[in-house]
Amino acid sequence: MTPTPASRTRLTHPDTARPHATPTAARASRPARRTRALGAALLLTAVVGGAAAGPAAAAGGSSVRLPVLPSKLAADDSCTAGSAQRATAVPWEQAGLQLNRAWQVTTGDGVTVGVVDTGVSTSAPALKGRVTAIGDAGTDCVGHGTFVAGLVAAAAQDGVRFEGVAHHSRILAARGSDNRGSTTAERVAAGIQAAVDGGAKVVTVSAALERGSAALRSAVALAAKKDVLVIAAAVPDPPSTPASQDPPPRDFYPAATDGVLSVLDLDVEGKRPTGSYTTDSADLAAPGDGVVGIGPAKNGHYIGSGASLAAGFVAGAAALVRSVHPELSAAQTARLLRSSAYPADVPRLDPYAAVTSVLTPGTSGTAGTRGQDAAAPPVRLPEDKAAGPLRRAMWPTAAGFGVIIAVVWLGAVLPRGRRLGWRPTRTKSAQSAETEA
Repeated sequence: MTPTPASRTRLTHPDTARPHATPTAARASRPARRTRALGAALLLTAVVGGAAAGPAAAAGGSSVRLPVLPSKLAADDSCTAGSAQRATAVPWEQAGLQLNRAWQVTTGDGVTVGVVDTGVSTSAPALKGRVTAIGDAGTDCVGHGTFVAGLVAAAAQDGVRFEGVAHHSRILAARGSDNRGSTTAERVAAGIQAAVDGGAKVVTVSAALERGSAALRSAVALAAKKDVLVIAAAVPDPPSTPASQDPPPRDFYPAATDGVLSVLDLDVEGKRPTGSYTTDSADLAAPGDGVVGIGPAKNGHYIGSGASLAAGFVAGAAALVRSVHPELSAAQTARLLRSSAYPADVPRLDPYAAVTSVLTPGTSGTAGTRGQDAAAPPVRLPEDKAAGPLRRAMWPTAAGFGVIIAVVWLGAVLPRGRRLGWRPTRTKSAQSAETEA
C-alpha cells in the first residue's frame, strides 16, 4: 500500500552537450530547449510524486532484524521469550494507515477490546495496567495474543515509534486456545462469550476454523444481542511452508458466520501474500504481512504475519470509531468501517476516514453482509475531502503527468506550425472585409 517513489528521468540532446554554443547557435537549437523543458517537467513530476510517497516509503526504513512471532508452539517448544530487539522506525503499516491523522481525532478512550487468542500477558510493558484477564488468559506462552493486543492498544515506549491503533483503549483477554495455540470451535465460542459477558464493545478473534458450530453461532448471536462488534480473521495465518500458488478460496469460521466482520491480510504493496489461504467472503482488508508488534515480556518487538493480525488492526480502528461515535451500534460501526474504506475488491481499511465520517440519519447496517448493504454512503467531514492514503498521494503525480503532456504537445506542434506559415484561422466575414478594403 505504500506508493513507490517516482524515478527521476534525465533527457539529453546533442545540442545541449556543446560547451561553447554561440548565441546564434542557441537561438537555432529550439529542439534542445524543448528537450530541456520536457526534462524539467519530468523532474518536477518525479519530485512531486516522490514527495507524496516519501513518508510511507521511509517509514519501513529500519535496519533492525526482528525475530518472527509463532502462531502456535509444538509440544516440546519452550514458551516465547521477550525480544531483545526494538523497532525504532515507524512501521510501514502504521504509516500506511495514516494513524497520526486518526489520533488527532481520538485514541480509543473509554472502549474495551476483547482479544480471543492465546491469552494476553499482563507483564507486557506496552500494555501495563490496561489488561483485564478472564481466568488464566493473563499468561501467554505463545505470545500471539499479546502481539494482537499490542496492535490494538500498545502504548508508545521511549525510543520507539510503534503504537497500537487505539492506544488509550483497554484490553480484555479471553483464551480461545490451549496454552500451545491449538484451537477448537468450542474454545473459540467460549472465548467470545466470555469477552462479551466481560463488557467488551469490540472483540477480535484470531482463529479461522474449517468448520463452524452451533456454539460459535450462539456466541456471535449473543454478541449481536449485547451490541458487541465481533471481528475475525477471514483465513488462517499462512502455513510455515507457503505453497507456490494460492490455495483455492473457501470459507473459515467464525469469520464466515453471519454478523461477523471478516478481515484479510495485505502486504506492503497492498497485495495478498503469495501462498496464503484465501476466501471469497471477506469484508475488509488490512496490513498483515511482516508487521511489527510486541512480545509477552520485555520492551522488544517481533515480526508477525497473518489475517489474525489484520483483524487486530481493524479491531483497533473499530475502537476508535466507537470512542468518537458512541451513539453508533455495533452493526453501524461495521458498516462505517466498510463504507469509509479505500475501494478495492476487498475494501482496504482507512481509520482516518472512518473516524471523520458519519452515517446519514436513519441509516442502519449489518456486519457480515459481504457487500450487500444497500444503505447510503457516509457523509465526509470537511477536512476529509480525499479520504484514502493512496488517493491523497496520487493527485500530485497525476498533475505532473498533465504538465508533461502539455509540454510535449506544445513543443511538437508550435515549431511545425511556424515552419509551415501557420496563422490563426480567419472567418469569412473578416476575409470579405479585407477584400473590400
